Amino acid sequence: MDEAEVAEQISLKTKQAAAQKARDRASVAMWSLEVVILSFAILIVVIILLFWEIKMEIAASVAIFGLTMVWFMGRRRGRELYQNFYDEEISKLEQEQKQAKEETIEDKVRKALQDRWR
Repeated sequence: MDEAEVAEQISLKTKQAAAQKARDRASVAMWSLEVVILSFAILIVVIILLFWEIKMEIAASVAIFGLTMVWFMGRRRGRELYQNFYDEEISKLEQEQKQAKEETIEDKVRKALQDRWR
């Protein structure tokens, strides 16, 4: 295996690790305060409609519409957060690789100088 293949595998592993971390972070942060407030507002509207003895079909359609909106908002927010977190993780992992590479070059130079002075 030459250096290009090793670098490509490292890059692939880096991207996979960044994608997994971004997915985890986005799934946790997907349900923002706005989505939760919208969910409670829909619940309150449905309860009020049922107390007013509005037909069950109307209350059910309001509930279904509201839950669909909540789902779409959460999904959209999740995609946005995933992309932001993915970009952040990629840059962080690339920086870590760059630092590791710089450290290994520094270590090689230090070792060569120590061998030369012996």
